[in-house]
Amino acid sequence: MTGFTAYALSGELDLNRLAADLGFPRRYRWEEPMVLDVAGLTPLSGDQGEGKRVYLYYFGGVVFVNCSEEEIGAFSRSMERYADQFREYPSIRYRDDYSLRTGEGDRIAVTNDSAVMPGYDPAYVDIICFVVAKSVALERIEERVDLVLDEMEELIALLDRGKLELSDRRLATLASSILTYKYQSIAHIMVLDKPDITWENPEADRLYLTMANLFELNQRYNEIRHKGETLLDITQVFTSLSHARRATRLEWIIIVLIFIEIVIYLFEILRRG
Repeated sequence: MTGFTAYALSGELDLNRLAADLGFPRRYRWEEPMVLDVAGLTPLSGDQGEGKRVYLYYFGGVVFVNCSEEEIGAFSRSMERYADQFREYPSIRYRDDYSLRTGEGDRIAVTNDSAVMPGYDPAYVDIICFVVAKSVALERIEERVDLVLDEMEELIALLDRGKLELSDRRLATLASSILTYKYQSIAHIMVLDKPDITWENPEADRLYLTMANLFELNQRYNEIRHKGETLLDITQVFTSLSHARRATRLEWIIIVLIFIEIVIYLFEILRRG
């Protein structure tokens, strides 16, 4: 049996810089994971069977294959000097576990926490790592988007009571957070992209489509996108109201200044008369 443990780090990983720091400079494509030996932090390629290894993805997904908790902890501590994101272990909350069993006759079964395939194919490991890494990364973004939604609900409640004390700095921060989540879900996690192996291996393609459906990757992506668009619409409303309030305040200031000027002018006339 092959076991998988996936984590989502708080930020993206620059795999090209990381490779240079680890002593094997090479260029990684955006969708290509870095596969390392857990103990030696050296690059792996080709079929490793049931060997221990870790997959690192640009979008901050990390998947350990056949690794114990002690080995995961040791790897994370070793990686702290190369990437600050690994300092979060063991407090990382976005985690998922999966397993793959092979050689059980002609039986094929894929569920949310395990898969059973009739024969072993290294492509299966790559597919499972890719899907569970996407899933935990989506979980991280989903939680952060929900936090922004909760904050928006508080602001809407204040607006309902006729209060709108929202600075331009606060509006800019909210808009930046929303755009960051939209960018991460679209660009970093590559939800709509399929691994290259699926174009060449029909079995791998079926496994990917089945797992993507079970983990609801597209549905969760669409929900994040919808929430992001809703949050941007709300932010634009607050921005318009804030600008209108500022314009009204400026108009009153001008009216007061004109009134003061008229009073001074009348006072001058009376004083001369």
